[in-house]
Amino acid sequence: MTDKTAHAAIAGAQTATQTPSLSGRQAAGPMNRLRRLGLLLGVTTSVLLVGCTTVGKDYVAPEPQAPVQWNTPTGASLSTGTLDPAMLSHWWTTLQDPVLTGLIERAAAGNLNLRDAQARIRQARAQRGISESARFPTLGTSASATRARVSENSYYAGTGYAGETLTIYEAGFDAAWEADLFGRVQRQVEAAQAGLEASAENYRDVLVTMLAEVGLNYLEVRTLQARLTVAEANRDAQVKTVSLVRASVDAGEVPRLDLEQAQTQLDVTRSTIPNLEISLAQARNRLAVLLGQPPGTVDAELAERRSIPLAPPQVAIGVPADVLRRRPDVRRAERLLAAASAKTGVAEADLYPRLTLAGSVGLESIGAGDFLTASSRVFGIVPSLQWNLFDAGRIRNNIGSVGAQQEQALIAYEAAVLGALQEVENSITAYGQEMLRRQLLVDGEQSARRALVIAEDQYRAGETDFLKVLDAQRSLLNLQDQLAASNGKVSTNVIRLFKALGGGWTPMAAQTP
Repeated sequence: MTDKTAHAAIAGAQTATQTPSLSGRQAAGPMNRLRRLGLLLGVTTSVLLVGCTTVGKDYVAPEPQAPVQWNTPTGASLSTGTLDPAMLSHWWTTLQDPVLTGLIERAAAGNLNLRDAQARIRQARAQRGISESARFPTLGTSASATRARVSENSYYAGTGYAGETLTIYEAGFDAAWEADLFGRVQRQVEAAQAGLEASAENYRDVLVTMLAEVGLNYLEVRTLQARLTVAEANRDAQVKTVSLVRASVDAGEVPRLDLEQAQTQLDVTRSTIPNLEISLAQARNRLAVLLGQPPGTVDAELAERRSIPLAPPQVAIGVPADVLRRRPDVRRAERLLAAASAKTGVAEADLYPRLTLAGSVGLESIGAGDFLTASSRVFGIVPSLQWNLFDAGRIRNNIGSVGAQQEQALIAYEAAVLGALQEVENSITAYGQEMLRRQLLVDGEQSARRALVIAEDQYRAGETDFLKVLDAQRSLLNLQDQLAASNGKVSTNVIRLFKALGGGWTPMAAQTP
């Protein structure tokens, strides 16, 4: 603050507080005193704000160390083209399944984890409001009537009221304000704002995770239904085989061992169905809970078996830098780092003095008749300065503690970056390898079908024993079950890839409380 500015401010304060004329004093009331007190506080505030400074370093967001390209080969179904925000924000529509779309919408409205994240945002917003309130003065009012007897042996013995019982009436306003000389309040507001933004990113992260979980559990339901269909079809085919073998045994054409072997294979196939039913019920129950509803709620609408949704033919995954800018967990870690940085300024501000301005204006009288007269006026101005000169290293240690917390936040941010890159790389690998595995299973399943037909023809012609037929049946059942699971795995890996890319939150960001 320059000398001219200081002189001008002081002169303004002196002009504002000059004693009025006799007639003005007689006409002045308590509200006039309040206005003069407010003017003085305002001028003093202006003077202090000119000289205020903010301690601590200003926060600069770190640049994540991201590679230029993905390490894992993307293959034909994935490309490093620019991320499509519209597609990522509604990734479930690429699977073209209206039932899944309906479940997603219901989960976004009723999921309990999402509602908890919303409540945390409201809490963070309120905390920011608390921090911001410290910028402004506090103003209060009070009124009282006290009935008391004055002691004859007290300090007031010579006042003429000794031994009398008096009623004292009081009413007035008081105000207090702490001048943010070194930016302690400013840093508190910055920390609270960063915390609020971190809560918003946490909401988005919960949203991304929850939507992916809905998709994964829905695909698990459809995959288990497909595996059940395979198991039931093989069971029915083996029932017919047992009937044919029994007829041949009764006719004396084949040994009874063939019948026992056929019945054993049928029992093994039947035994796989209960486990699939258990897993299917559990997946449906998880879906219901994700929607914020009791288990069993979605059983009826998922009772009809439908095909597994197919993954889109090609997905653009962008480059690592694009993903890091989009991922809510990385964005949340960065905001928590910003909050920790601001808190170091709050801690450092304790090294410097605090200036508080307080004042009061009101009326005080021992008689109700003259309570509102000018002679009952009282006022006071109390500026105070507090400076901790010795505390055995408490402030310095607190600064060191907060600085270590900032270092931890930086490490957590770097870990979030590495974790995000790892998740995408793993998803790319899993998707590409599962596509290759699925094609091999398709080829193997076709070969197993042909092998079973040949084995059955040779058995009926008496050219081979029944063990060849059983082996062919087991191979076909195993390959069909693995193919059904792989079909679901391909789509599942696509959903995991969408989640790793941070898909699912852009269009719903406006719904963040």
